[in-house]
Amino acid sequence: MKIKLFKVPQGSPDDLTAMAALIQNQSLDPTKIVAILGKTEGNGCVNDFTRGFAVQTLKTYLKALYSQAGLDPASADSIVYVMSGGTEGVLSPHLTVFTREAVPLEEPRHWGLVLGVRHTPTFLPQQIGTLAMVDVVAEGVQAAIAEAGLAKADVHFVQIKCPLVMASEVGTLAQSSYQSMAYSRGAAALGVAIALGEVDRDRLTQADICANYDLYSAVASTSAGVELRNCEILVLGNAAHSASDYVIHHATMRHALDVEAVQQAIAQTGQGRSDIVNVFAKAEADPSGLILGRRHTMLDDSDINHTRMARAVVGAVIASVVQDPMVYVSGGSEHQGPAGGGPVAAIAKISETAT
Repeated sequence: MKIKLFKVPQGSPDDLTAMAALIQNQSLDPTKIVAILGKTEGNGCVNDFTRGFAVQTLKTYLKALYSQAGLDPASADSIVYVMSGGTEGVLSPHLTVFTREAVPLEEPRHWGLVLGVRHTPTFLPQQIGTLAMVDVVAEGVQAAIAEAGLAKADVHFVQIKCPLVMASEVGTLAQSSYQSMAYSRGAAALGVAIALGEVDRDRLTQADICANYDLYSAVASTSAGVELRNCEILVLGNAAHSASDYVIHHATMRHALDVEAVQQAIAQTGQGRSDIVNVFAKAEADPSGLILGRRHTMLDDSDINHTRMARAVVGAVIASVVQDPMVYVSGGSEHQGPAGGGPVAAIAKISETAT
């Protein structure tokens, strides 16, 4: 398996200029795309339609390319599209495009990046944020791990895009469509934890979801949106059968200012800062109302949603380390790392001296 990464800037949610240039000069083969992660410039909340706009633009563009090449345009629907809204602070809108291709048997293999993808079935509104969702996601993550040929211990990041419940569908779990985002993210993250053996399914109850934050996955990153009704799953890790020029590693941020965790994730790739292609992280306002023993007011501000503030803070921390504001930071980390913190993963290009 050979994975390639392309990080491209966007001038707007429908701007594919940089991506199209890579395709036109044959650096990027659009028929090999398996996943696209994006940071769009909306508010990251329920009514953030920049996410759906970006996905629609990508699908329309790719389907036209496939049709011109004599391929089935519907194959563009099999790609995992994860658009995370909110580029507060210094965060810069961009896309990270992942391609995957088989390689000849004689091509050298080495320890490097591999990936697996999965689309779950559609969820009913009453299933979102429940144990039923946890189980479906766990099954999907396990399938993606198997597809990648990964050992569970070598999984370093699991990115999931999951649905939310609209106001007209709100039931007993969530009291609002915004609250449903948290339940959806939390259930999806616990699905990852079950799949990786981080949490015992037999001891997990419905009451634990978005309540018992001692239960979490150290590698899950989940993002909810109105633009889909199922979960789209991307599993990233390292394996000996890789032919990729990249490697991934992760660490756990204990709080929003945990620079050491970011540095650790980068250092564990074995590459230098200049080799980092992108950094992926979760962010949240610590539910205790404290950070490093000091009171914060992110949860008390009625003007700006706390997920937006958290993205701005963590985005600035990571950007200051890699000296690049084009990093992927998603807000709301229920069961994704410890309360107030979250996983952070770095993908680096393997230098020629390292190979």
